[in-house]
Amino acid sequence: MIYLFTGSDSEKARQKALQWVAAARQKAPEVAYVRLGADEVTEASLEEVSSTQGLFFLKALVLLDDPFAKSESAELVLGALTKLSDTPNAVAILAPKLLPARAKKIEAIATKVFSFDAPKKADRGFNAPLVNALAARDGRTLWKEIQKAYRLGDAPEAVHGLLHWKARDMMQKGGRGWSKEEARKLSRDLIELLSDSRGRDLPLKEALERFALSL
Repeated sequence: MIYLFTGSDSEKARQKALQWVAAARQKAPEVAYVRLGADEVTEASLEEVSSTQGLFFLKALVLLDDPFAKSESAELVLGALTKLSDTPNAVAILAPKLLPARAKKIEAIATKVFSFDAPKKADRGFNAPLVNALAARDGRTLWKEIQKAYRLGDAPEAVHGLLHWKARDMMQKGGRGWSKEEARKLSRDLIELLSDSRGRDLPLKEALERFALSL
């Protein structure tokens, strides 16, 4: 019997797998228990844990602890899935961040699958307040919007890219606070700012903040 613990939240998957093992051992303390890490997975050890006789006698509780961390143990486990599924032993496979193709193979024969995925970062869409502050030539508001973007997880490169996009947009259409020629200079200044930051004159994050306060 296979019990799969997987998902993008590695820490939670491990925590839940260990809790499940602890509960199972408490419920049936007479059952033999073994943990196999990736380095301990061999053809012999997998044959033993899938057997109904031998070291574990009639029944055992087994934890395969992240066997997919190594390519060799991963292939061995994939090759032994049928035996592990057919055994009366309870085999918990802890495999966080499992590749979809491998997850599909195990899920197809697992007795139960426990999946724990980290929450996805919400897509905030187009950052209109940021570009609007630049278009209005409002340095104070732009600085605040840059700070907000950083807090929400935007990389300085993403913020710079959006500002440069707006500068080029105003080169074509003009803007409330910029003539087309001023927007052209703004575009060049932003390109130079990025180049200087790569040369470590000033990190991009701080360079953008200084740029906003200079408007």
